[in-house]
Amino acid sequence: MKNRKIYLAVATLATALTLGACGTGNEENDKASSESNSSTSVMMSFDSSMMSSEFGMDDRGGMMHNDSGEIPAGLKKAEDPKYEVGSTAIIQADHMEGMKGAEATIVGAFDTIVYEVSYQPTTGGERVENHKWVTQEEIEEAQDKVIANGTEVTLKADHMEGMDDAPATIEASDKTTVYMIDYKPTTGGDPVKKHKWVTENELSEK
Repeated sequence: MKNRKIYLAVATLATALTLGACGTGNEENDKASSESNSSTSVMMSFDSSMMSSEFGMDDRGGMMHNDSGEIPAGLKKAEDPKYEVGSTAIIQADHMEGMKGAEATIVGAFDTIVYEVSYQPTTGGERVENHKWVTQEEIEEAQDKVIANGTEVTLKADHMEGMDDAPATIEASDKTTVYMIDYKPTTGGDPVKKHKWVTENELSEK
């Protein structure tokens, strides 16, 4: 009987030690998992902030809008634009949510041929249909003539994330004055800076 009691005591002690060791391991694993998740969250936040420093969200398409204001090589300033740089106008286009009806400040005015295009973003995701606009100077294969509807081209524009080097199809074209604009969306939120592009007939006087 005495030996049996000793055996039971030893068995109980061994079980307690084993459970304690398991508990410590789980706590360490939980801590490691928590630290890993925290690190991942920080990296995601960092990547997002880095991306947002150059691009602003397009609320309609969920894509990113480049607000760097960089002008394509060869794009010529308009000699006599209807809307002078620094003037204001009302936007009649609805390329993005909150655009139509917003007051725009003209940042740049240029004479060119513009195209409505459908393209497959290089970053993946769904094909973008009937994007307005890219200029003649933002198409790799463009020369001096208007590119025919249905022509397959390569974009050299960077208005939106995944646009540069993307394969695209010409949907429509127009020879006109295009404007780079600043505006505050009618839906609220942060102002949109250096949006490319709106055409002259997509603006109206105040």
